[in-house]
Amino acid sequence: MRNRRHRQRAQSGAFIAFAFFVFLAGAIPAAAQSVAPRDPAEPASGKPQPKTSARPAGRLTRSSVDEKSMRALIGKLVACGTRLTLSSWTDPKRGVGCGRDVIVARLNEIAKDSGGKLQVIVDKFEATSQRTAGKPAPLENVYAILPGSDPKFAKTVFLVSGHMDSIPSPSSIMDAQLDAPGADDDASGVAVSVECARLLSKAGANGRGTYRATILFAAVSGEEQGLLGSTHMVDWVKQQGYTVGGMLDDDIVGADPAAGAPHRVRLFSGNGEIDDADSPSRELARAVEEIDGRKAIRMIFRVDRFGRGGDHYPFYKAGLPAVRFTEPLEDYNHQHQTPRTENGIAYGDFEKYLNFTFMGDVALDNAEALRQLALAPAPPANAKLTGAVTPDAKVSWAADEDPERAGFEILWRETSDPRWQVYDFAASSGETVLKGVSTDNHFFAVRAVGKNGARSIAVPTEIERRPPPLPTAPKQ
Repeated sequence: MRNRRHRQRAQSGAFIAFAFFVFLAGAIPAAAQSVAPRDPAEPASGKPQPKTSARPAGRLTRSSVDEKSMRALIGKLVACGTRLTLSSWTDPKRGVGCGRDVIVARLNEIAKDSGGKLQVIVDKFEATSQRTAGKPAPLENVYAILPGSDPKFAKTVFLVSGHMDSIPSPSSIMDAQLDAPGADDDASGVAVSVECARLLSKAGANGRGTYRATILFAAVSGEEQGLLGSTHMVDWVKQQGYTVGGMLDDDIVGADPAAGAPHRVRLFSGNGEIDDADSPSRELARAVEEIDGRKAIRMIFRVDRFGRGGDHYPFYKAGLPAVRFTEPLEDYNHQHQTPRTENGIAYGDFEKYLNFTFMGDVALDNAEALRQLALAPAPPANAKLTGAVTPDAKVSWAADEDPERAGFEILWRETSDPRWQVYDFAASSGETVLKGVSTDNHFFAVRAVGKNGARSIAVPTEIERRPPPLPTAPKQ
């Protein structure tokens, strides 16, 4: 009897669920198939057909990426046992100093092959955080600098960085005696930065063109101790008189174990303290995606993974264009874990868990983005949007003289769209009237275009923000 009642209840529940499904099946397709009413065309007479330039020649190829040298570098870094920031800086076989030596040696090899163009610097400093027990700790960053060839732009710098330090499990985050191989987090990012140095310095040395702006390839320390190395790098770059054109952070970019790999790399960018999703970091992300393609880049409109942070963050908080590359789907058993086996599960961040095909793709994405951005003219300045309560949008901007610039692309997008489209081309700065285009329905931006086809990052137009008139409080 009890079983029969149970079957009746189950059948009744199934009938209700089926009836609900039928209801939805009848309702949803009708709504989904209904066509939204067409909106008025902007402009009514048709959008201009802008002149567009091809992207720069000499694009880097996938076959030019040296996966073997990336693998060898990671193997040597892992062999240091630990690269905890609080470990030894002087022991040649174990500790963060061992990691520094491995990186410097590889960069010196690349510098030699570059014909002396690449300059390798070890930057020593001290920093304090909760994870240094509140005491100043010695730290070192490694930089390889490829100077820009254009006197006007040589003090604009584009950076790519990975962090050399590693940690065991968070419960032992200050224990230098434990092993912390750090193959993925973040020897992989260091390998990408170093491979970018090889690719781009080699390209210049082989006569494929020099870069107008300077490119800096970094391996920083102290990331796991509180973004110490990158925070210092922000100050160091400023002290050298550089203006940051863009910063690419590569952190945990070595693994891609899911079926169907390689997948797209995730590119995180923060919105900043402004409206409309148009911070400098967001514009850098859009530029990288446009250069490398949607099949390579998955834009994530978030400053970083939920509740976490990386070395792009100090640049981002300083209002500078900075983004983070991270693998598609992280395996937390193989990062921030002291090597061990528990309940049949292997923990530890070892080279055997890496996917070098994916990592080579990430290196290519970084290098090509850096190449094109460093070839581009300076972004325009003082981009403005006026024309409120008129039939036409008016976009204006300023720019210094540049004989290598072809002109400017005026960009627009629906307010709900993530990507820019080219609206028109202008040969010179000033004001362009977009006839029959409402100021209300789109966002607008401007970017510079070189005669070589390289584009600057976009500069969104600023608008005069006037709140609507509100009632005044009655007099008491």
